[in-house]
Amino acid sequence: MIDAVLIFDGDCGFCTRTARFADRFVSAGRYQVAAWQELDLPAFGLTPQECTEAAQFVDDQGRVSAGHRAIAAGLTHGRAVWRPLGHLIVTPGIEALSARAYAWVAAHRYQLPGGTPQCAMPNAS
Repeated sequence: MIDAVLIFDGDCGFCTRTARFADRFVSAGRYQVAAWQELDLPAFGLTPQECTEAAQFVDDQGRVSAGHRAIAAGLTHGRAVWRPLGHLIVTPGIEALSARAYAWVAAHRYQLPGGTPQCAMPNAS
């Protein structure tokens, strides 16, 4: 069995600030929050490209969730107060909106508070 981990892009200021928030207020020690640059990605079955394009959550059974589903998994595995939001993100009828919102944030993360030019995604619109 492996420890659960929320994986983010440590080269992105916005991602790092968001991950610090998750580590402090959401995870409550129930899972690790780590930059992909500090991990042995093949051990999780992940590539640098996957982790640059989207946050990843690997649960204690080794199941991987990406993007909005990774955020939902982090919330549902965290403190009880955050769990309803995690379930809401993947609720039918809302999940498509969640996916679009995540995609927009990922594409514009360099323009958000804490973002830097290093956060820019190739072909970001």
